[in-house]
Amino acid sequence: MEHLFTELNDLPDEILMMIFKKLTNTEVLYSLTGANKRLNQIVHDFTFTNHLTLMISLSNGSTYPLSDPTLNQFCLHILPKIHDKIKWLDLESSSMERILLTTNYPNLTGLGLYNIHAETLTRLFTDENRFTCTFNNQILSLIIDIDTNEQQNVSEDVISIIFTYIFTTFTNLEYLKFGSSSVACPRLSFYILSPFINSSNLLELHVNLEYFTDCLYLCDRRFNRLHTLYVNILRIQSSNLIINNTEKLPKLKCFSLSCNNDIYEYDELILP
Repeated sequence: MEHLFTELNDLPDEILMMIFKKLTNTEVLYSLTGANKRLNQIVHDFTFTNHLTLMISLSNGSTYPLSDPTLNQFCLHILPKIHDKIKWLDLESSSMERILLTTNYPNLTGLGLYNIHAETLTRLFTDENRFTCTFNNQILSLIIDIDTNEQQNVSEDVISIIFTYIFTTFTNLEYLKFGSSSVACPRLSFYILSPFINSSNLLELHVNLEYFTDCLYLCDRRFNRLHTLYVNILRIQSSNLIINNTEKLPKLKCFSLSCNNDIYEYDELILP
């Protein structure tokens, strides 16, 4: 390894940057932090520290924590040294809290939470803790991917409560992706529980819904600055539920609606 560092030192910075960019930021930091002063300066560049994915992601969508030695190295030695350079973190459920509480992240504005249990999210957003107190005004972009393999099905009420707490916790949120690409993912619905939700800051929303009426509920000017809305609905059908959505979204420029099942009332419900 020492011989490798010597060879790397013989290369100009431009070549080293080209080589390191072919690796993930996590690999670069884990392998080269502490090697020597010059390599430290290069790998601590914004290019390698601004967005960190501190988990293992497989092609089938599964996520796993980093190995214990790797996670320990990041929490004990790497993150405290680059904490002020990190703008986005992608984390998975089991190591999420340890990483977030390892150090302070004064410039963190983006957070991706993957394979998260609904119970963990509920506790995270409802309990007074360092996480909510530190990041409530700081996070501008948030991705939440709820675990689709939980032994017990997550109720619509729980998903609705979590969705509500997101906006009461992250008051300056501009981008939210809530849910996952899996058809079996827990879906948001306001059919039974209809909390008051609004945000004057949200600009882009990606969400998985249960019913078409849930889409109407969200479009009732609750997010009056929203310019991009991506909605996936499990089923589109008529309902007796009345949604008073007479208001429009004045800033909306992009709207995508997809459905996982056949639509039998397209003309009645979808067409203006």
